[in-house]
Amino acid sequence: MAGPDDSLDLALAAATLRSNAPDVQALVKALCAQLGDTLGDRLRVEHAGGRRRRSEEIAALHITLGADAFDAVIEGSSLRCQLAHTSGGIRIRTETLDTDAWLVRLLGALSAEAAHSESTRRALENIVIGGPS
Repeated sequence: MAGPDDSLDLALAAATLRSNAPDVQALVKALCAQLGDTLGDRLRVEHAGGRRRRSEEIAALHITLGADAFDAVIEGSSLRCQLAHTSGGIRIRTETLDTDAWLVRLLGALSAEAAHSESTRRALENIVIGGPS
């Protein structure tokens, strides 16, 4: 179970991640780079421009960790972030969060998974300390 220092560390990690990414596009690309190999098909990235003219710009990302789905959609210079909870494959609740709260919850879910996954632990460490991408 996470103690009070753990939530502070996650908030600090989220703030550090945001400060290292000059805009939302850079933030989302950094997350995708750090988590892509570790999460595999649990990370879905939607690129701007549609099928025919796919852009390098990211429009949205969707991360599934256990019963939680972390969704972030880029809207101009901001992110619209949601956390959905599922049970039996059915979405039972969706919360809209600000970017910092969403990052803290995402990092918390990654931290819980890192307790039993070496690759997730390494990815989380890279996000928190700015390791290789």
